[in-house]
Order: sequence, then C-alpha cells, then structure tokens
Amino acid sequence: MLKLFKKKENKNTTPHAIPKHIAFICDGNRRWAEARGLPPLLGHKAGIANFENLVDWYISHGVTTITFFIFSTENWNRSKEEVDYLMDLFYTELKKNKKHALEKNLRYRVIGSRERLPKKLANMCDELEQSSADNTGGTVVFALNYGGMNEIVDATNAAIAAGEPVTRETFETFMDTGDLLPVDLMVRTSNEIRISNFLLWKLAYAELMFVPEHWPELVKSPKIWQRTLDEFARRNRRFGGGKKANYAGKAKK
Repeated sequence: MLKLFKKKENKNTTPHAIPKHIAFICDGNRRWAEARGLPPLLGHKAGIANFENLVDWYISHGVTTITFFIFSTENWNRSKEEVDYLMDLFYTELKKNKKHALEKNLRYRVIGSRERLPKKLANMCDELEQSSADNTGGTVVFALNYGGMNEIVDATNAAIAAGEPVTRETFETFMDTGDLLPVDLMVRTSNEIRISNFLLWKLAYAELMFVPEHWPELVKSPKIWQRTLDEFARRNRRFGGGKKANYAGKAKK
C-alpha cells in the first residue's frame, strides 16, 4: 500500500540525493477554499500566490527542473465558469513569469496542446518559451492542456510519419517532453493517490510521494518543500539493480 507522508524533518539531506527533476500534481485548490468558507475559484488564485518563491527555493537547493500539472486534457469537463477563470489566471501568471525568467535566468516550457486554449493564452505560451529559451539557471515547466497518453500517441504518429524505426532514446525526440530530464520525484497533494495521466513516460522510474496538504498549503510552506527533499534522500533507488543509486538521467539534446 502506498504511504501518505506526514510531517517529519530530516536535516541531513545530502547534495547527491537531491532530485534533479521534481514534478507536482497541484491538487486540492477548491477543497482548500471550501474548507475556509471561500468561493472555490479563489483556491486556484491561492495556488499561485507564492509560486515563484517555491521555484526559487528548489532551484537554490539543487533541483534543475520543476514541472507543474496545472490543467489536464480532462479538465475541460469542468464548468465553463471555472475553465474561463483558469484560462484568465494562467494568462496573467505566464505574463508575470516572463519577468521572473529574465530576473532568475530561468527557461520556461509549456507542454500540452495549444489547440483548445484561448488565442491570447496560446500566444503567451509561445512568447514565454521563446523569450526564455536560452536561459540556463533552471527549467520550469507547466503542463497545460496536457495528457500523458495523448503525448505518447502523438509521438508515435510522428515517428511513423518519419518512416524510421525508433529506439527508446530516439522515440523521446518526438515527444513534447523529450528535452526534459526524467522525473526523479513526483509529489501529489490533497490525499490523492494516483498519477492521473501525468508524464507517463518521464515517470517510469520516479519516486512517488503523496502528501495530505492541499496545494495552496504546499505552495507557501518551505517546511513542506524541505520535507519532500528529505523524503527523497531516504529512498533507495535501485533502477532494477541491487544497490542504491541516486541517479538522474540526462536530458535529450
């Protein structure tokens, strides 16, 4: 049975045990708001309130890539009011991230299909990626209108169209996430214990951590951030072998 991790501090996290790529499923925004008697949509706003500080903290501790699952291909089934609110919120946040990218030398990526996004949001995704493409201080990824199965199917069709046999390595070059490191640690909030079609290929050897806090609690809590690194440092990563190997794969060129 998968374990839900409670608060437990460990100040002995060592540099070699730092996850190079950490990915978050940002769950529980509406539940956080409802528990406080607030309109559910305000939970989404609370979920981005401290986002850039979280990014800066993890980068300063040795993480090089951080991915956030913010809107899935299935989330279009939510009410029009909520979807419209989220699209406007994402546009505002990505516009702000352009300044953050410049100040912190960060590369931003937005993975997922642009097809159903409002035009101004799709354009902002392109602008953010283009303006930060040469930055070298770390990579921040938003999974927006993203589905892991769709990504694999699209990559398969692209490989077929190319007309050449593929290996595991060359197949990744057809994927939206092909230039990203494998995920070392995936964290999901709000007591949900599943991966929900998220980064299926990149999660192949990821450590999984499920925490009880809702996302708006995690996004503003350095104590929880440290807890994720401490938990990763305790894991025994063998990758099918018999010895511990805190391994982080190499990104595709």
